Amino acid sequence: MLPHYFTVKKQGEHEIIIQKSRFIAHVSRVETEEAAQQFIQEIKKKHWNANHNCSAYLIGEHNQIQKANDDGEPSGTAGVPILEVLKKRDLKDTVVVVTRYFGGIKLGAGGLIRAYGKSTTEGLNAVGVVERKLMTNMHVEADYSWLGKLENELRSSVYHLKEIHYSDQVEIEVYVDDSAVKDFSEWIIDMTNGQAEILEGEKLYLEVDMPPR
Repeated sequence: MLPHYFTVKKQGEHEIIIQKSRFIAHVSRVETEEAAQQFIQEIKKKHWNANHNCSAYLIGEHNQIQKANDDGEPSGTAGVPILEVLKKRDLKDTVVVVTRYFGGIKLGAGGLIRAYGKSTTEGLNAVGVVERKLMTNMHVEADYSWLGKLENELRSSVYHLKEIHYSDQVEIEVYVDDSAVKDFSEWIIDMTNGQAEILEGEKLYLEVDMPPR
């Protein structure tokens, strides 16, 4: 598992008009090539009457799977520009399909490259990009008398409070960076005078929104 990586936040679409042609960027997070192909086919089915449904995707921790398709546009003017934007943004597990409805004005090779690149960039910004950080899910169990102090201190700390469970005792789940597990445990022990039980749980990804680029 990678310590961190970037991917799209969710599935969505965004439309722009360039020289009377409609360019609709469809974006999704996918973890397999089969899922990417299925998404592409769904968009093609939805926009069966479009002039082109060009696509590209990057999949795998080390971008092992990379594909680009011009879908009838001149070679290298659509799929590759889409793929290059994904690479420039350092995204993983992402598929983009740009649907084009021709508006009657030819853009030329350079114009097409810029148009598909711009559509992809604006589509990614509209849908959103996140950084996924690998964290340890820490469990803190304590008497209810400690709940107020623990919650307040955690919410104002560098750690990320994940969830609170209310049972015989209160259990708080916290995202903690791998390198900070020892410091976190000592901090909780000091705060509760050793009256909290701390358990190290599974590795999980925490998603943090990234600003548009």
